[in-house]
Amino acid sequence: MRGGRLAASLVVFLVLLMAGGVGFPAQKGDPKAGKKSYDLLCGSCHGASGKGDGPAAASLPAKPRSLTDGKSMNALKDQYLFDVIKKGGASVGKSPLMPPWGGQLSDQDIWNVVSYIRSLAVPPYKAAQ
Repeated sequence: MRGGRLAASLVVFLVLLMAGGVGFPAQKGDPKAGKKSYDLLCGSCHGASGKGDGPAAASLPAKPRSLTDGKSMNALKDQYLFDVIKKGGASVGKSPLMPPWGGQLSDQDIWNVVSYIRSLAVPPYKAAQ
């Protein structure tokens, strides 16, 4: 009986895991969906193409990061980018002018933005294997 209960629990866990219902964040985002959020919330500072030259950038005391600089962007982990977007720049010791978007975006929306940002870097981002 105990073995049967363990097997049933394992089956339920695996079904939930495959369905995405265990609470693990989806590390892969949808760049197409991420672009929509980026255009709405990020483009005014980071620019339409991610070069840090958005219309609001000129009035800021510090220029927003260029998201196209593959050398610097490719050195950053996805979780770091997620945290900056969700909690704001000050949460990671960067500019407090980078606002936290966790109140406006779901975690999945943020992963989508991370995925979109990754598509802007030159040279292209290659995740560590």
